[in-house]
Amino acid sequence: MDILVVDDEKIIRDATIQLAEDSGHYAEAASNATLAMEMLKESPFDLVLLDLHLGRESGLDLLDQIQKKHPNIALVVFTAAATVRSAVEAMRRGALDFLEKPFTAEQLNIALARVQKHRRLAERVVELQTQITNQSPEPVFESANESIRQVLDVLFRAASTSASVLILGESGTGKSVAARAVHQRSARADKPFVTINCPSLSKELLESELFGHAKGAFTGAMRDRWGKVKAAEGGTLFLDEIGELPLELQPKLLRLLQDREYERVGENTIRTADVRIISATNKDLARGVENGSFREDLLYRLNVITVEMPPLRHRPDDLLSFGERYLEFFARQFGRPVRGFSSETRQQLLSYTWPGNLRELRNAVERAVILARGNQIEPGDMPSLSGAVSTAGKSTLPVVGSPLSLEELENAHIKALLDTMPSLADAARVLGIDQATLYRKRKKFGLE
Repeated sequence: MDILVVDDEKIIRDATIQLAEDSGHYAEAASNATLAMEMLKESPFDLVLLDLHLGRESGLDLLDQIQKKHPNIALVVFTAAATVRSAVEAMRRGALDFLEKPFTAEQLNIALARVQKHRRLAERVVELQTQITNQSPEPVFESANESIRQVLDVLFRAASTSASVLILGESGTGKSVAARAVHQRSARADKPFVTINCPSLSKELLESELFGHAKGAFTGAMRDRWGKVKAAEGGTLFLDEIGELPLELQPKLLRLLQDREYERVGENTIRTADVRIISATNKDLARGVENGSFREDLLYRLNVITVEMPPLRHRPDDLLSFGERYLEFFARQFGRPVRGFSSETRQQLLSYTWPGNLRELRNAVERAVILARGNQIEPGDMPSLSGAVSTAGKSTLPVVGSPLSLEELENAHIKALLDTMPSLADAARVLGIDQATLYRKRKKFGLE
């Protein structure tokens, strides 16, 4: 945590800062109320340790100011003149704990542990409220496809361990959802789940974001800062798009994975970390190893358990059920009387290749629910798919009812399935025929 110590006695300020930093926290000090409010305005703090007697100033009055202007900052008060009355009044005004001076390192650590527990519970409440408010029945982990269920089974069997997990797959296939699901099924579920997007920052800023930095490490580093590794302590660190991690940072991540050690930017102090690493990418990391953009030893450390989230075009038997789940959610969220897809729209959904995968499907259904004129989604309600289907590089499934023979329809349908399904067995299962029959039809239509 980042802690501000407010006390008019220098010896108390210095001693408290030392105790806090010995426990792995960052601390700064203010000697009066005015300076404390200026520091709170300039920099974010997680906790204020506040003396109730600041010379001629009242710590209780400062407590009220902090509560009013910075309601999310935790407060612990202490004083050498501890009384039941002052303790009760401080707690009534919003303090989380109360310490009597002089206090020991153990007493301070107990108070800090309580604050951390309170913050985790508060964050969890906010997270759950957000999930309830925005809850969408993400269908990533449901499938009628046995091969896909086997992939998910591997993922969730690994969840209970601390093994590193690498999740592969195209954009929009649910890699981040899968990573969070692994965390929630692990023994670390009550600890933080922290995400860092590797391509989002420059090499220098990404290193600081990941490991933290010391004051003065670079221009603009006005104070010490902990990174995402520290924020994820005891929990899970999710490295999204790991394939974009700069080559210069890869040895440092390897050290974190291998030795559980790291250093903040601008300091030589070796720190230890208790975090589980889950990473995801839509890149071919093996090819990155070949061309020198990704370290082979890092790849070995990342892919103790590797799974690949299948693209939506390989899940045609799941697609409609996914779409229906999204439709039900958005219809309820927007208060729209939409009950399902028309038969033409269902054909349209199946004909499209969904390059954006689940993310694109969700957005398309949300838009259609908003634009729908009746109680069913019609093709005209999904204009974003119409052009995309007709301009696809490969042949598109013809619309049912168009002037085509049954043989032409069968040919087009089988070709589309063979282009999208991961195996001949999967295509045969969707068609409801055995592999030998499908083999003969492939030969008949020249689809080999």
